[in-house]
Amino acid sequence: MTGRDKTTETRNPRAIALRLLGAVLRRGRPLDEALAEHKGLAALEARDRAFARILVATTLRRLGQIDALIASCLDRPLKARAAEAQDLLRLGACQLVFLGTPAHAAVSTSTTLAGGLRPGGYKGLVNAVLRRLAREGAALAAGQDAARLDTPDWLWQSWQAAYGAETARAVAEAHLADPPLDLSAKHDAALWAERLGARLLPGGTLRLPPGAGEVSRLPGYDDGAWWVQDAAAALPARLLGDVAGKQVIDLCAAPGGKTAQLAAAGASVTAVERSEARLARLSENLARLGLSATAVTADAATWRPEAPADAVLLDAPCSATGTLRRHPDIAHLKGPDQIATLAALQDRLLAAALDMVKRGGSLVYAVCSLQPEEGPARIARLLAAGAPAARAPVEPAEVQGLSDLVTAEGDLRTLPCHLAGEGGMDGFYACRLRRGS
Repeated sequence: MTGRDKTTETRNPRAIALRLLGAVLRRGRPLDEALAEHKGLAALEARDRAFARILVATTLRRLGQIDALIASCLDRPLKARAAEAQDLLRLGACQLVFLGTPAHAAVSTSTTLAGGLRPGGYKGLVNAVLRRLAREGAALAAGQDAARLDTPDWLWQSWQAAYGAETARAVAEAHLADPPLDLSAKHDAALWAERLGARLLPGGTLRLPPGAGEVSRLPGYDDGAWWVQDAAAALPARLLGDVAGKQVIDLCAAPGGKTAQLAAAGASVTAVERSEARLARLSENLARLGLSATAVTADAATWRPEAPADAVLLDAPCSATGTLRRHPDIAHLKGPDQIATLAALQDRLLAAALDMVKRGGSLVYAVCSLQPEEGPARIARLLAAGAPAARAPVEPAEVQGLSDLVTAEGDLRTLPCHLAGEGGMDGFYACRLRRGS
Protein backbone atom coordinates (compact mmCIF):
# COMPACT_ATOMS: atom_id res chain seq x y z
CA MET A 1 0.00 0.00 0.00
CA THR A 2 1.14 3.58 -0.57
CA GLY A 3 2.27 5.90 2.23
CA ARG A 4 -1.06 7.72 2.07
CA ASP A 5 -2.93 4.44 2.35
CA LYS A 6 -0.83 3.38 5.36
CA THR A 7 -1.93 6.53 7.16
CA THR A 8 -5.54 5.74 6.34
CA GLU A 9 -5.00 2.15 7.54
CA THR A 10 -4.74 3.27 11.17
CA ARG A 11 -8.42 4.24 11.03
CA ASN A 12 -9.69 1.45 8.78
CA PRO A 13 -10.48 -1.91 10.41
CA ARG A 14 -10.61 -3.69 7.02
CA ALA A 15 -7.18 -2.39 6.04
CA ILE A 16 -5.83 -3.52 9.39
CA ALA A 17 -7.48 -6.93 8.89
CA LEU A 18 -5.66 -7.19 5.54
CA ARG A 19 -2.31 -6.61 7.26
CA LEU A 20 -3.14 -9.10 10.02
CA LEU A 21 -4.17 -11.82 7.58
CA GLY A 22 -0.92 -11.35 5.66
CA ALA A 23 1.06 -11.53 8.90
CA VAL A 24 -0.43 -14.95 9.65
CA LEU A 25 -0.49 -16.54 6.18
CA ARG A 26 2.70 -15.10 4.72
CA ARG A 27 4.92 -14.29 7.67
CA GLY A 28 3.86 -17.12 9.96
CA ARG A 29 2.87 -14.91 12.88
CA PRO A 30 0.34 -16.26 15.41
CA LEU A 31 -2.80 -14.16 15.22
CA ASP A 32 -2.70 -13.17 18.89
CA GLU A 33 0.85 -11.87 18.47
CA ALA A 34 -0.04 -10.01 15.29
CA LEU A 35 -3.01 -8.40 17.05
CA ALA A 36 -0.86 -7.36 20.02
CA GLU A 37 1.88 -5.93 17.82
CA HIS A 38 -0.30 -3.91 15.42
CA LYS A 39 -0.10 -0.34 16.68
CA GLY A 40 -3.08 0.88 14.69
CA LEU A 41 -5.46 -1.59 16.28
CA ALA A 42 -5.39 0.11 19.67
CA ALA A 43 -6.37 3.41 18.03
CA LEU A 44 -9.66 1.98 16.78
CA GLU A 45 -12.91 2.18 18.69
CA ALA A 46 -13.81 -1.02 20.53
CA ARG A 47 -16.44 -1.96 17.96
CA ASP A 48 -13.98 -1.60 15.06
CA ARG A 49 -11.28 -3.53 16.93
CA ALA A 50 -13.72 -6.37 17.49
CA PHE A 51 -14.75 -6.32 13.82
CA ALA A 52 -11.14 -6.50 12.60
CA ARG A 53 -10.43 -9.43 14.87
CA ILE A 54 -13.53 -11.45 14.03
CA LEU A 55 -13.03 -10.75 10.33
CA VAL A 56 -9.52 -12.21 10.35
CA ALA A 57 -10.41 -15.09 12.69
CA THR A 58 -13.44 -16.11 10.63
CA THR A 59 -11.46 -15.86 7.39
CA LEU A 60 -8.84 -18.21 8.85
CA ARG A 61 -11.50 -20.57 10.21
CA ARG A 62 -13.30 -20.76 6.85
CA LEU A 63 -10.28 -20.39 4.59
CA GLY A 64 -10.80 -23.64 2.69
CA GLN A 65 -14.37 -22.73 1.83
CA ILE A 66 -13.45 -19.14 0.99
CA ASP A 67 -10.65 -20.14 -1.37
CA ALA A 68 -12.96 -22.60 -3.12
CA LEU A 69 -15.59 -19.88 -3.55
CA ILE A 70 -13.04 -17.46 -5.01
CA ALA A 71 -11.63 -20.13 -7.32
CA SER A 72 -15.10 -20.76 -8.71
CA CYS A 73 -15.20 -17.13 -9.84
CA LEU A 74 -11.80 -17.11 -11.55
CA ASP A 75 -10.74 -18.46 -14.94
CA ARG A 76 -7.26 -19.18 -13.61
CA PRO A 77 -5.53 -19.01 -10.21
CA LEU A 78 -4.04 -15.70 -9.12
CA LYS A 79 -0.29 -15.37 -9.50
CA ALA A 80 2.02 -15.25 -6.49
CA ARG A 81 2.54 -11.48 -6.89
CA ALA A 82 -1.20 -11.01 -6.35
CA ALA A 83 -1.02 -12.30 -2.76
CA GLU A 84 -2.49 -9.13 -1.22
CA ALA A 85 -5.29 -9.08 -3.76
CA GLN A 86 -6.05 -12.68 -2.89
CA ASP A 87 -6.19 -11.81 0.81
CA LEU A 88 -8.46 -8.88 0.06
CA LEU A 89 -10.80 -11.21 -1.85
CA ARG A 90 -10.74 -13.60 1.10
CA LEU A 91 -11.75 -10.87 3.52
CA GLY A 92 -14.46 -9.63 1.18
CA ALA A 93 -15.85 -13.13 0.66
CA CYS A 94 -15.84 -13.71 4.41
CA GLN A 95 -17.89 -10.58 4.99
CA LEU A 96 -20.41 -11.47 2.29
CA VAL A 97 -20.88 -15.16 3.01
CA PHE A 98 -20.09 -15.70 6.71
CA LEU A 99 -20.42 -12.38 8.55
CA GLY A 100 -23.56 -11.06 6.90
CA THR A 101 -21.98 -7.70 6.01
CA PRO A 102 -24.22 -5.72 3.63
CA ALA A 103 -23.07 -6.35 0.06
CA HIS A 104 -22.59 -2.69 -0.82
CA ALA A 105 -20.30 -2.18 2.20
CA ALA A 106 -18.20 -5.32 1.66
CA VAL A 107 -17.79 -4.75 -2.09
CA SER A 108 -17.16 -1.01 -2.08
CA THR A 109 -14.66 -1.02 0.79
CA SER A 110 -12.74 -3.94 -0.69
CA THR A 111 -12.64 -2.31 -4.12
CA THR A 112 -11.36 0.93 -2.61
CA LEU A 113 -8.60 -0.94 -0.76
CA ALA A 114 -7.69 -2.76 -3.98
CA GLY A 115 -6.82 0.62 -5.51
CA GLY A 116 -3.91 0.95 -3.09
CA LEU A 117 -2.38 -2.46 -3.70
CA ARG A 118 0.92 -2.98 -5.45
CA PRO A 119 1.60 -3.69 -8.28
CA GLY A 120 -1.94 -2.42 -8.91
CA GLY A 121 -4.63 -3.22 -11.42
CA TYR A 122 -6.80 -5.33 -9.13
CA LYS A 123 -9.78 -3.03 -8.57
CA GLY A 124 -11.75 -4.49 -11.43
CA LEU A 125 -10.99 -8.06 -10.44
CA VAL A 126 -11.90 -7.54 -6.79
CA ASN A 127 -15.08 -5.72 -7.70
CA ALA A 128 -16.20 -8.38 -10.21
CA VAL A 129 -15.47 -11.39 -7.99
CA LEU A 130 -17.13 -9.92 -4.91
CA ARG A 131 -20.19 -8.77 -6.84
CA ARG A 132 -20.63 -12.31 -8.10
CA LEU A 133 -20.19 -13.73 -4.61
CA ALA A 134 -22.72 -11.22 -3.29
CA ARG A 135 -25.23 -12.82 -5.66
CA GLU A 136 -24.18 -16.48 -5.58
CA GLY A 137 -21.91 -16.96 -2.56
CA ALA A 138 -24.49 -18.08 -0.02
CA ALA A 139 -25.92 -20.74 -2.34
CA LEU A 140 -22.45 -21.98 -3.29
CA ALA A 141 -21.40 -22.20 0.37
CA ALA A 142 -24.53 -24.17 1.25
CA GLY A 143 -23.37 -26.92 -1.10
CA GLN A 144 -19.83 -27.14 0.30
CA ASP A 145 -18.45 -29.79 2.65
CA ALA A 146 -17.36 -27.18 5.18
CA ALA A 147 -15.73 -29.53 7.68
CA ARG A 148 -13.54 -31.15 5.03
CA LEU A 149 -12.63 -27.96 3.15
CA ASP A 150 -11.64 -26.07 6.28
CA THR A 151 -9.45 -28.84 7.69
CA PRO A 152 -5.90 -29.24 6.29
CA ASP A 153 -5.29 -32.68 4.76
CA TRP A 154 -2.67 -33.72 7.30
CA LEU A 155 -4.99 -33.02 10.22
CA TRP A 156 -7.97 -34.72 8.60
CA GLN A 157 -5.96 -37.87 7.91
CA SER A 158 -4.40 -37.86 11.38
CA TRP A 159 -7.77 -37.54 13.13
CA GLN A 160 -9.35 -40.24 11.01
CA ALA A 161 -6.52 -42.63 11.88
CA ALA A 162 -6.70 -41.76 15.59
CA TYR A 163 -10.44 -41.46 16.19
CA GLY A 164 -12.26 -42.91 13.17
CA ALA A 165 -14.02 -41.14 10.31
CA GLU A 166 -17.20 -40.24 12.20
CA THR A 167 -15.44 -38.68 15.18
CA ALA A 168 -12.89 -36.91 12.97
CA ARG A 169 -15.73 -35.22 11.11
CA ALA A 170 -17.44 -34.28 14.37
CA VAL A 171 -14.19 -32.69 15.58
CA ALA A 172 -13.80 -30.73 12.33
CA GLU A 173 -17.41 -29.54 12.50
CA ALA A 174 -16.93 -28.38 16.09
CA HIS A 175 -14.02 -26.20 14.94
CA LEU A 176 -16.35 -24.21 12.68
CA ALA A 177 -18.27 -22.72 15.60
CA ASP A 178 -17.24 -19.68 17.61
CA PRO A 179 -16.09 -20.92 21.03
CA PRO A 180 -17.99 -19.98 24.19
CA LEU A 181 -16.42 -17.96 26.99
CA ASP A 182 -15.62 -20.20 29.96
CA LEU A 183 -14.62 -19.09 33.45
CA SER A 184 -13.27 -20.83 36.53
CA ALA A 185 -14.51 -19.37 39.81
CA LYS A 186 -12.13 -19.06 42.74
CA HIS A 187 -14.97 -19.97 45.11
CA ASP A 188 -18.78 -20.26 45.00
CA ALA A 189 -19.15 -21.30 41.37
CA ALA A 190 -22.95 -21.61 41.69
CA LEU A 191 -23.19 -18.07 43.08
CA TRP A 192 -21.14 -16.61 40.24
CA ALA A 193 -23.10 -18.61 37.68
CA GLU A 194 -26.22 -16.83 38.91
CA ARG A 195 -24.59 -13.40 38.97
CA LEU A 196 -23.14 -13.76 35.49
CA GLY A 197 -26.12 -15.50 33.93
CA ALA A 198 -23.83 -18.43 33.14
CA ARG A 199 -24.45 -22.15 32.87
CA LEU A 200 -22.67 -24.34 35.39
CA LEU A 201 -21.10 -27.21 33.45
CA PRO A 202 -20.61 -30.67 35.01
CA GLY A 203 -16.99 -29.93 35.89
CA GLY A 204 -17.83 -26.68 37.67
CA THR A 205 -16.87 -24.39 34.78
CA LEU A 206 -19.02 -21.29 34.19
CA ARG A 207 -20.09 -20.98 30.55
CA LEU A 208 -21.30 -17.50 29.62
CA PRO A 209 -23.97 -16.82 27.02
CA PRO A 210 -22.97 -15.33 23.64
CA GLY A 211 -22.41 -11.60 23.68
CA ALA A 212 -21.55 -11.50 27.38
CA GLY A 213 -19.37 -8.45 26.75
CA GLU A 214 -15.78 -7.46 27.37
CA VAL A 215 -14.18 -9.73 29.95
CA SER A 216 -12.67 -6.94 32.05
CA ARG A 217 -16.09 -5.31 32.48
CA LEU A 218 -17.93 -8.38 33.73
CA PRO A 219 -19.01 -8.56 37.38
CA GLY A 220 -16.33 -10.10 39.57
CA TYR A 221 -13.37 -9.30 37.32
CA ASP A 222 -12.02 -6.46 39.43
CA ASP A 223 -12.72 -8.47 42.59
CA GLY A 224 -10.66 -11.40 41.31
CA ALA A 225 -13.58 -13.81 41.64
CA TRP A 226 -12.79 -15.83 38.50
CA TRP A 227 -10.46 -16.24 35.55
CA VAL A 228 -10.91 -17.24 31.90
CA GLN A 229 -10.28 -20.96 31.33
CA ASP A 230 -11.83 -23.44 28.91
CA ALA A 231 -13.77 -26.30 30.48
CA ALA A 232 -11.26 -28.86 29.18
CA ALA A 233 -8.23 -26.86 30.33
CA ALA A 234 -9.61 -26.94 33.88
CA LEU A 235 -9.53 -30.76 34.08
CA PRO A 236 -5.81 -31.70 34.22
CA ALA A 237 -5.12 -29.86 37.49
CA ARG A 238 -8.06 -31.65 39.11
CA LEU A 239 -6.42 -35.00 38.41
CA LEU A 240 -3.89 -34.20 41.16
CA GLY A 241 -6.72 -34.59 43.69
CA ASP A 242 -6.66 -32.78 47.03
CA VAL A 243 -3.58 -30.57 46.90
CA ALA A 244 -4.28 -28.51 50.03
CA GLY A 245 -1.04 -28.02 51.94
CA LYS A 246 1.04 -29.82 49.32
CA GLN A 247 4.08 -28.64 47.39
CA VAL A 248 3.08 -28.55 43.72
CA ILE A 249 5.17 -27.50 40.72
CA ASP A 250 3.40 -26.12 37.65
CA LEU A 251 5.73 -26.38 34.66
CA CYS A 252 5.30 -24.24 31.53
CA ALA A 253 2.81 -22.41 33.71
CA ALA A 254 1.73 -19.39 31.65
CA PRO A 255 -0.87 -18.01 31.17
CA GLY A 256 -1.64 -19.22 34.68
CA GLY A 257 -5.09 -20.78 34.77
CA LYS A 258 -3.79 -24.03 36.24
CA THR A 259 -1.55 -22.18 38.68
CA ALA A 260 -4.62 -20.28 39.89
CA GLN A 261 -6.57 -23.53 40.26
CA LEU A 262 -3.86 -25.11 42.38
CA ALA A 263 -3.32 -22.01 44.53
CA ALA A 264 -7.07 -21.60 45.08
CA ALA A 265 -7.20 -25.25 46.20
CA GLY A 266 -4.65 -24.52 48.91
CA ALA A 267 -1.44 -25.80 47.32
CA SER A 268 1.93 -24.17 47.75
CA VAL A 269 2.67 -23.63 44.08
CA THR A 270 5.93 -23.03 42.24
CA ALA A 271 5.13 -21.75 38.75
CA VAL A 272 7.96 -22.28 36.25
CA GLU A 273 7.89 -20.49 32.90
CA ARG A 274 10.67 -19.87 30.41
CA SER A 275 9.32 -16.55 29.12
CA GLU A 276 9.87 -13.68 31.51
CA ALA A 277 7.11 -11.64 29.88
CA ARG A 278 4.59 -14.48 30.12
CA LEU A 279 5.56 -15.11 33.72
CA ALA A 280 5.02 -11.43 34.51
CA ARG A 281 1.48 -11.65 33.08
CA LEU A 282 0.89 -14.78 35.17
CA SER A 283 1.94 -12.90 38.29
CA GLU A 284 -0.34 -9.99 37.37
CA ASN A 285 -3.27 -12.38 36.95
CA LEU A 286 -2.58 -14.01 40.32
CA ALA A 287 -2.42 -10.58 41.97
CA ARG A 288 -5.85 -9.70 40.55
CA LEU A 289 -7.20 -12.98 41.91
CA GLY A 290 -5.66 -12.46 45.34
CA LEU A 291 -3.66 -15.67 44.96
CA SER A 292 0.05 -16.30 45.35
CA ALA A 293 2.69 -18.62 43.92
CA THR A 294 6.46 -18.68 43.72
CA ALA A 295 7.30 -17.58 40.18
CA VAL A 296 10.48 -18.90 38.58
CA THR A 297 11.81 -17.87 35.18
CA ALA A 298 13.60 -20.97 33.92
CA ASP A 299 13.74 -23.68 31.28
CA ALA A 300 11.69 -26.51 32.78
CA ALA A 301 13.88 -29.08 31.01
CA THR A 302 16.96 -28.09 33.02
CA TRP A 303 15.61 -26.42 36.20
CA ARG A 304 15.28 -28.46 39.38
CA PRO A 305 13.66 -27.62 42.73
CA GLU A 306 15.59 -27.70 45.99
CA ALA A 307 13.60 -30.75 47.03
CA PRO A 308 11.24 -33.09 45.17
CA ALA A 309 7.60 -31.98 45.17
CA ASP A 310 4.45 -33.81 46.18
CA ALA A 311 3.07 -33.30 42.67
CA VAL A 312 4.00 -31.83 39.32
CA LEU A 313 1.73 -30.60 36.56
CA LEU A 314 3.34 -30.38 33.12
CA ASP A 315 1.23 -28.65 30.47
CA ALA A 316 3.79 -29.12 27.74
CA PRO A 317 4.33 -26.97 24.64
CA CYS A 318 2.53 -28.64 21.75
CA SER A 319 0.91 -28.12 18.37
CA ALA A 320 -2.26 -26.90 20.14
CA THR A 321 -4.49 -28.53 17.52
CA GLY A 322 -7.11 -29.02 20.23
CA THR A 323 -7.67 -25.27 20.38
CA LEU A 324 -8.53 -24.53 16.73
CA ARG A 325 -11.91 -23.18 17.79
CA ARG A 326 -10.13 -20.39 19.65
CA HIS A 327 -7.03 -20.17 17.48
CA PRO A 328 -7.95 -20.91 13.85
CA ASP A 329 -4.56 -19.62 12.72
CA ILE A 330 -2.94 -22.79 14.11
CA ALA A 331 -4.34 -24.83 11.20
CA HIS A 332 -2.27 -22.65 8.85
CA LEU A 333 0.85 -22.25 11.00
CA LYS A 334 1.52 -25.82 12.10
CA GLY A 335 2.34 -28.87 9.99
CA PRO A 336 3.29 -32.52 10.41
CA ASP A 337 7.01 -31.73 10.25
CA GLN A 338 6.76 -29.79 13.52
CA ILE A 339 5.22 -32.67 15.46
CA ALA A 340 8.49 -34.62 15.66
CA THR A 341 10.35 -31.58 17.00
CA LEU A 342 7.65 -30.96 19.59
CA ALA A 343 7.62 -34.63 20.60
CA ALA A 344 11.36 -34.54 21.30
CA LEU A 345 10.86 -31.48 23.53
CA GLN A 346 7.95 -33.17 25.30
CA ASP A 347 10.13 -36.20 26.04
CA ARG A 348 12.79 -34.00 27.64
CA LEU A 349 10.21 -32.16 29.72
CA LEU A 350 8.53 -35.38 30.83
CA ALA A 351 11.82 -36.85 32.03
CA ALA A 352 12.64 -33.62 33.87
CA ALA A 353 9.17 -33.42 35.44
CA LEU A 354 9.35 -36.97 36.74
CA ASP A 355 12.72 -36.16 38.28
CA MET A 356 11.04 -33.39 40.30
CA VAL A 357 8.43 -35.67 41.92
CA LYS A 358 9.10 -37.39 45.22
CA ARG A 359 8.48 -41.12 45.69
CA GLY A 360 4.76 -41.81 45.78
CA GLY A 361 4.01 -38.40 44.31
CA SER A 362 1.94 -37.61 41.23
CA LEU A 363 2.79 -36.25 37.81
CA VAL A 364 0.11 -35.10 35.39
CA TYR A 365 1.27 -34.64 31.80
CA ALA A 366 -1.09 -32.60 29.60
CA VAL A 367 -1.17 -31.18 26.07
CA CYS A 368 -3.89 -29.22 24.27
CA SER A 369 -3.25 -31.31 21.16
CA LEU A 370 -5.37 -33.82 19.27
CA GLN A 371 -2.29 -35.51 17.83
CA PRO A 372 -1.61 -38.94 19.42
CA GLU A 373 2.11 -38.46 18.79
CA GLU A 374 2.08 -35.71 21.42
CA GLY A 375 -0.12 -37.56 23.92
CA PRO A 376 -0.26 -41.32 24.53
CA ALA A 377 2.80 -41.95 22.36
CA ARG A 378 4.93 -39.84 24.69
CA ILE A 379 3.73 -41.71 27.77
CA ALA A 380 4.29 -45.05 26.06
CA ARG A 381 7.85 -44.09 25.22
CA LEU A 382 8.56 -42.89 28.77
CA LEU A 383 7.27 -46.09 30.38
CA ALA A 384 8.89 -48.37 27.79
CA ALA A 385 12.24 -46.79 28.64
CA GLY A 386 11.89 -48.02 32.23
CA ALA A 387 11.02 -44.71 33.91
CA PRO A 388 10.26 -45.14 37.64
CA ALA A 389 6.55 -44.47 37.25
CA ALA A 390 3.26 -46.18 36.52
CA ARG A 391 -0.10 -44.99 35.26
CA ALA A 392 -2.62 -43.98 37.91
CA PRO A 393 -5.79 -44.38 35.81
CA VAL A 394 -8.42 -41.66 35.84
CA GLU A 395 -11.84 -42.78 37.06
CA PRO A 396 -14.98 -41.40 35.38
CA ALA A 397 -16.11 -40.07 38.77
CA GLU A 398 -13.12 -37.71 38.72
CA VAL A 399 -14.55 -36.06 35.59
CA GLN A 400 -18.13 -35.93 36.86
CA GLY A 401 -19.06 -39.29 35.38
CA LEU A 402 -18.27 -38.24 31.81
CA SER A 403 -16.91 -41.64 30.83
CA ASP A 404 -16.44 -40.56 27.20
CA LEU A 405 -13.54 -38.42 28.42
CA VAL A 406 -11.60 -41.42 29.78
CA THR A 407 -9.65 -43.69 27.42
CA ALA A 408 -9.29 -47.45 27.72
CA GLU A 409 -5.82 -46.88 29.26
CA GLY A 410 -7.29 -44.60 31.92
CA ASP A 411 -6.07 -41.33 30.45
CA LEU A 412 -8.07 -38.14 29.94
CA ARG A 413 -8.96 -37.30 26.33
CA THR A 414 -11.33 -34.44 25.57
CA LEU A 415 -12.43 -33.62 22.03
CA PRO A 416 -13.99 -30.43 20.67
CA CYS A 417 -17.16 -32.43 19.92
CA HIS A 418 -17.56 -33.53 23.55
CA LEU A 419 -20.38 -31.73 25.38
CA ALA A 420 -21.60 -30.67 21.94
CA GLY A 421 -25.02 -29.81 23.30
CA GLU A 422 -23.41 -27.43 25.76
CA GLY A 423 -21.14 -25.75 23.20
CA GLY A 424 -18.20 -28.17 23.08
CA MET A 425 -14.77 -27.90 24.68
CA ASP A 426 -11.11 -27.73 23.72
CA GLY A 427 -9.19 -30.88 22.84
CA PHE A 428 -6.88 -32.04 25.66
CA TYR A 429 -4.91 -35.12 26.56
CA ALA A 430 -3.73 -35.81 30.11
CA CYS A 431 -2.12 -38.79 31.79
CA ARG A 432 -1.56 -39.24 35.53
CA LEU A 433 1.54 -41.07 36.66
CA ARG A 434 2.61 -42.17 40.12
CA ARG A 435 6.33 -41.99 40.93
CA GLY A 436 7.90 -45.20 42.19
CA SER A 437 11.27 -45.84 43.75
